[in-house]
Amino acid sequence: MTLEKKYEITKQIKAAVNSVFVGKEDVVEQVLTCFLAGGHILLEDVPGVGKTTLARAMAKATGCSMGRVQFTPDTLPGDIVGMSVYNMKTGEFEHRDGAVMNQILLADEINRTSPKTQASLLEAMAEGQVTVDGESYALPRPFLVIATQNPVEFLGTYPLPEAQMDRFMMRLSIGYPGREEEIKMALQFLEDRTPDSIESACTAEDIMELKKAVEQVEVKESIIGYIEDLVNLTRKEEAYQYGISPRGMLALIRASQARAFLNERDYVKPDDVKAVAESILLHRLTLTSEAKIRKLDAGKVLGSLLLKVKVPV
Repeated sequence: MTLEKKYEITKQIKAAVNSVFVGKEDVVEQVLTCFLAGGHILLEDVPGVGKTTLARAMAKATGCSMGRVQFTPDTLPGDIVGMSVYNMKTGEFEHRDGAVMNQILLADEINRTSPKTQASLLEAMAEGQVTVDGESYALPRPFLVIATQNPVEFLGTYPLPEAQMDRFMMRLSIGYPGREEEIKMALQFLEDRTPDSIESACTAEDIMELKKAVEQVEVKESIIGYIEDLVNLTRKEEAYQYGISPRGMLALIRASQARAFLNERDYVKPDDVKAVAESILLHRLTLTSEAKIRKLDAGKVLGSLLLKVKVPV
């Protein structure tokens, strides 16, 4: 597959998703960036803004299989990763796949389930496999977890710990659509236009080719130094309890490569880093008690750090 063909596929994917998920082209761009970078997404927003529609549209546009789990307090790890079931006819245990055995997994309202069930996703997200009764099972590729949570409702929820938040490459917020976009959405609703009505722009195998192309995007040493300077500033910043982890730094590099690729470039620019920095870094940064008392904003602090870092020429 030629490079021009790969660029064309990315355009077709975005066009297909935007045809049913209207008014949020920047969010679609970020989701596709994360997918091609090999990361996972945490969508944090109020109910009803289209989180499920976005996940379904992305799965259909990329030709990937999709599984969905509506998390509740009684959801068990076996519902996610699968379980061994005794077959009375054969007298043996048989493995039954869980919802995780799909290329795109929508983990809906992940903060409503117990920490044990939340943790069952960690191995899948980090290593692309699950272990059930001592047996490891490889997940289909590509693999993307889109987890959602409601940030305004806390009754009966289990907040994700910082270590698990760090497993998500990006945290995104969709927000409400504008007036024109919401009218267009209503018209599509009346026409019964859903994610199932769009055509796939590619196959799952094509996505793997695109991910390989992303890995080939050049990152010069000056850009790595630029990212390292930013990471170090977060570690020295007194308003944060702790700074960005090495995993966060590597995620920022890979996402910058994906962003450059989606802009049809074979090298990373500082603008690529800036474009994805907030969605990659902000959920990894927690304000100190003193900073909260002073009513500082974690995003504004990060923005000030971005201004301090010397931009390479």
